[in-house]
Amino acid sequence: MFNIGDKVVYPMHGAGIIEAIEEKEILGESQRYYVMRMPVGDMKVMIPMSKVDSIGLREVVDEKTISEVIERLANGSAEVSSNWNRRYRANLDKMKSGDIHDLADVVRCLMLRDKEKGLSTGERKMLDNARQILISELVLAKEMEESQAFGLLDEIILSESKPRVERA
Repeated sequence: MFNIGDKVVYPMHGAGIIEAIEEKEILGESQRYYVMRMPVGDMKVMIPMSKVDSIGLREVVDEKTISEVIERLANGSAEVSSNWNRRYRANLDKMKSGDIHDLADVVRCLMLRDKEKGLSTGERKMLDNARQILISELVLAKEMEESQAFGLLDEIILSESKPRVERA
């Protein structure tokens, strides 16, 4: 069970804060819902409390996990199938898992592929959605602005092609 004020992630939609718990009657059936405000996109979502486990609602990750994700974004492997259909399905499964590490892999893979070869319309939409979900969690976990989080992602992933100068 979550409480009002908890920061949570709704897989495939993003992170938000539970603002209220309400009871609503829909089609003659009364249910309790979490009312979640999503700061990125400024949206409100109602999630049936009875479906929380099957949906995969989870708490926003901690600082240690964010550090692991940033490391993974910077140094993770980019080996993926050249078959776009297999790649798309594998990435979709990772996004549905709700795991932030898997989501980071999708963002990294698609951003690098876009930079190298471009993306199909479907993969472009997937990248936009995956980035938005990851950004929403970064915003809440690190208490940063949305623009800062986008800049951080771009800096981490896209800067790897720049030559690195080692200093003695």
